[in-house]
Amino acid sequence: MISVGVNGYGVIGKRVAYAVSMQNDMKLVGIAKLESDYKARAAARGGISLYASGDRKRFDSGPVKSKGTLEDMISQSDVIVDCTPEGVGEENMKLYKKAGVKAVWQGGEEHGLTGISFNAYANYGKALGAQFVRVVSCNTTGLIRTLYPLQKAFGIDEVSAVLVRRAADPSETKKGPINALELDSSMPSHHGHDVQTVMPDLKIETAAIKAPTTLMHLHTVDVKLNKAATRSEIMSTWKKYRRIAMFSVKDGVKSTAQVMDFAREMGRNRGDLYEIAVWEEFMVDGKHLRYFQAVHQESDVVPENVDAIRAMFNLEKDGEGSVAKTDTSLNIGI
Repeated sequence: MISVGVNGYGVIGKRVAYAVSMQNDMKLVGIAKLESDYKARAAARGGISLYASGDRKRFDSGPVKSKGTLEDMISQSDVIVDCTPEGVGEENMKLYKKAGVKAVWQGGEEHGLTGISFNAYANYGKALGAQFVRVVSCNTTGLIRTLYPLQKAFGIDEVSAVLVRRAADPSETKKGPINALELDSSMPSHHGHDVQTVMPDLKIETAAIKAPTTLMHLHTVDVKLNKAATRSEIMSTWKKYRRIAMFSVKDGVKSTAQVMDFAREMGRNRGDLYEIAVWEEFMVDGKHLRYFQAVHQESDVVPENVDAIRAMFNLEKDGEGSVAKTDTSLNIGI
């Protein structure tokens, strides 16, 4: 049984904590937060132990008292999943190294921090026995989830993708959403390069636009395959992977709003959609494939964190075994 501590209890941290608690080969030590706020109160009501990652006296002046410090949580953990804000993780590595624990970071950190960027489908074996691993970002995870099966089945010559990104997560009032479509001024955007940290041989370029929505990201992906494929072959390829969910305009799913409404109707924790939503209304003409997909930025990386832990401790030697366990525990697969 692997003891897991979660450092940071924001959008990803609270979901990772839940996912870990659902595994039969892991146990949640607790979560570390800077402040004792409404999120801390909700966590405590759910029976989660809280640790102060900053000034403990300041934390304990809030509505929920801490069980100890961040260092206390680390001392009781075999691995820490670092879900702190972008840029903080590098500083935290000093604590993890000093304690001799393994650690997982999120996609906001640079690949160079760990040297291993992870996706369960594409490179599970890369993380076997590793001390430090980085799970790639929500957008990168989304692209890899649908491109890896295509590369494996048909080969890919090149990919061009445009990402329409949410302006902020639903609870973030400091960021908008903006009353505009805002360009990512870097061309190509960083997302393609991030995909290559997991799939280094893939030729891919991306561009990004920020849109006034909080629900999901939407991608339009243009792929040149090495081998011609039919519509039924593309469909059967994607349907082999539980973390890809097919939707159709014919069923009334015309937008990200309907996708997320469906996820809520599934009765999942927090109404999350761990799968990548792909519309059946894709275009394929021989070696040319173009499709739309949507990414629930709050949750799609969560199962990858669980799989990364299994790989790091050699709990499962291959990705298929870990993915099957994680998917069953979180009811993944529509």
